[in-house]
Amino acid sequence: MTKSSTTRRMLVAEPQRRRVSFSAEDKSANSFRSKTAGSAASTWFRSEWKISVMAHNVLYKIALAFSPGYDPALELANHSAGIHPNGHVRRREQDLVDRIMSGEEKGHYYLLLGPKGTGKGSMIMDAMSATQADGAAVCEAHPDLEVFRVRLGKAINYDYNEDAQYGLFQVRDPKEGGPALDIERALNKLEKYALLGVARRRKPLVLVINNMHHLQNDDSGRALVRVLQQRAESWAESGILTMVFCSDDFWPYTVLRKAANRLQVMSISDLSQSEAVQTLQFMQQGIVDQENSELCLREAVRCVGGRLAVLNRIGQADDVLGKHFTEYLAREKAWLLAHIGLIPDHDDDVMDEQKFASSSWLLLQEFVRLQKQRETERVGKEEDFDDQPVPSIPYWRCRQIMGRGDFLAALDHSNIISIDITHDVRPDSIVILQAAKEVCEAEGFEQSLQNVLERIDEIESLHRTRELVACLPVLILEGN
Repeated sequence: MTKSSTTRRMLVAEPQRRRVSFSAEDKSANSFRSKTAGSAASTWFRSEWKISVMAHNVLYKIALAFSPGYDPALELANHSAGIHPNGHVRRREQDLVDRIMSGEEKGHYYLLLGPKGTGKGSMIMDAMSATQADGAAVCEAHPDLEVFRVRLGKAINYDYNEDAQYGLFQVRDPKEGGPALDIERALNKLEKYALLGVARRRKPLVLVINNMHHLQNDDSGRALVRVLQQRAESWAESGILTMVFCSDDFWPYTVLRKAANRLQVMSISDLSQSEAVQTLQFMQQGIVDQENSELCLREAVRCVGGRLAVLNRIGQADDVLGKHFTEYLAREKAWLLAHIGLIPDHDDDVMDEQKFASSSWLLLQEFVRLQKQRETERVGKEEDFDDQPVPSIPYWRCRQIMGRGDFLAALDHSNIISIDITHDVRPDSIVILQAAKEVCEAEGFEQSLQNVLERIDEIESLHRTRELVACLPVLILEGN
């Protein structure tokens, strides 16, 4: 290319350059745009830095929840020392619970299943007290998912970004999923902290979901149980966190069992007869003369069984078989009659209620019969003090006796019966069995039960007759 051709091109391009040059106003506008863009970029970087700091702050707050020292659930439990001066009774399962809560047991998650008042929560609190809640947190279940969301946040010290300034101006979209999605977000943050903390702790964290039976036994409640189980399975496999579920009812186990690979179930039952006597002696320290009370304590255990909650009620009394036991038995009997009392001449509006009541008494009547049979067989034989459990009936047999299998879950939730992992059904306690025995042996009970069953048949027959009468005109018209 020659110099002349290059010069010509420059001369031709010069007017074009002049035509696209900016005026003074354009330059000031362009400068304003550049400043605005720079300001926006600076704001974006600052917001990103704030988000990064906030994410660090969230994990730091979760770390505080699992640090040794103050824990809300443990603090409440420690205040019970003044109410129970002798402390809690150490059960035989306490050693395993201690290892679980301290993080020594890895690769599994656990379900503590047993009737109300057997000491499941006390064992967990005792184990946390020994470690000062180091690496452990407790969340109480609730039937309302919004309340459970708040309680989970309180347990792991997660505020769902509600403590941030921009949280004041956030409006949750209905499509976000409600409290279930917030629970999932909290579990995500907990998982992130557990992954970071396991390298330093060299042992898993522990999260306890207490009173799982308080969740609704419906689609939403079962869905929440499955969400928690999915996390429990993955966390147990990776060894970063161990989840512990506690339940008085049997239905959470039926939900967990379907997808359980690493689930370990601990069946928490009543104390044995000898353990119950030792417990009463421990509770009676400084109250009565121990030398003359052992026979009385053995008789009390025969009457009330080995339920820790019941032993604690009567153990502080001077006369364990006196006024306190009589009043407690009377209250249980009155509650039983109020909950499943029979109405022989009931109206059809309460037929479903009487179906539940009559089916329940058919089952309780069978328990009373088995108890009487056991007492008859023990007459004249050497008594084995530890071999006196309440009678049990297989689950499938209870369905046949009641005629309605769905009533078993309702009785379990009402603490009238208890179901264990071997699907054996038994009265919830000896006191309930004793109250049912008094009702079944009352004069006229058998006739009342028979009248209720006949009244249910009459009402159902009347309903079927009404349906048939209503259908006859239609059939006649179709025939013509």
